[in-house]
Amino acid sequence: MRVVVVSESFLPTVNGVTNSVKKVLDHLAANGHEAIVIVPAAGAPKEYAGFRVHEVPAIAYRQFPMGLPSPLVQKLIADFRPDVIHAASPFLLGAQAIAAGGRLGIPSVAIFQTDVAGYAKRNHLGALTKVAWRIVRWIHEGADLTLVPSSASMADLEAAGIQRLARWGRGVDLTTYHPNKRADAATQRLRQRLAPRGEVIVGYVGRLAPEKQVERMAALRGLEGIRLVLVGDGPSMPALKKQLAGMPVAMLGSMGGADLATAYSSFDVFLHTGTEETFGQTVQEAHATGIPVVAPRAGGPIDLVDHGVNGFLYTPGDDAQLRAFVEGLVIDDELRARMGEAGRRAVLGKSWASICDELVGHYESVIARRSAPVAL
Repeated sequence: MRVVVVSESFLPTVNGVTNSVKKVLDHLAANGHEAIVIVPAAGAPKEYAGFRVHEVPAIAYRQFPMGLPSPLVQKLIADFRPDVIHAASPFLLGAQAIAAGGRLGIPSVAIFQTDVAGYAKRNHLGALTKVAWRIVRWIHEGADLTLVPSSASMADLEAAGIQRLARWGRGVDLTTYHPNKRADAATQRLRQRLAPRGEVIVGYVGRLAPEKQVERMAALRGLEGIRLVLVGDGPSMPALKKQLAGMPVAMLGSMGGADLATAYSSFDVFLHTGTEETFGQTVQEAHATGIPVVAPRAGGPIDLVDHGVNGFLYTPGDDAQLRAFVEGLVIDDELRARMGEAGRRAVLGKSWASICDELVGHYESVIARRSAPVAL
């Protein structure tokens, strides 16, 4: 199969979109498919997984590159002659690729991953929220299939009148993130540094940005026997230092690879705070590591956290409930262990290999529909 992967975000930027695209490209390469990658110009590598990476003109908007309209997009697609176009979190660049595919008779699969309309609503932008949904609908109505990561996203897109939807989650690296790593020497050294008196470590992993609502960790102020650990970086870092001042908190900055796995393994409880996650990949990584999760009953975590089994879901905005659930886990070692084991069991069937096999099946379905004879 020949696949054009078009992504609004790619290396060197590291985020959920980039990570998913990398996993898809790794899978395509491992299974003998051919691909090219089209991304906004931002210093991307010339190739990834043996596939050529093409940059197209872009501008920077709030530190993120945004692809501009360019005839190069259609030329790249036409020259490669793909069987299918994969548009990752499509916005301006993805919309161009989907439209080009329509003109060239090439089916497209759009991956809904960023809740643009949710951001507009959170920032009290009023009428712009409706505008944002119109833009989302305009982008996705041209795709042969839109894949959504969660039941919450499915409901939102259905309510917006978007058709041709299917569920597609995300995989998790079950080897890198594993309960056995909690016994590793590197994990023990990190725990000793972070919690020298045996405190219970309540951790967070993710971008430190307003939409992540990490400031809600302040609800744990005064809770005895804990240590807060934040892994990540972003524009909210200065504000968070003020909001969490006086609390036992360590900020480790951005981490990846083995270091990130070690950080997860050092946690006793994983606290997810954002209410606008279309999926919640860090929740899966915590579960794979064998850690109970406390998260808001909103967005992607609704599908990932089985309340009372592998973690707790608190009512968004209810800081007292958030605190109570964390406190319950802090004081009960057996409950943490039981929920951690349940979390690991919940993700055992979600390897990236199986999830990407499912994606290729979606590719095949849109290709088959495009090539099916029209009934007269």
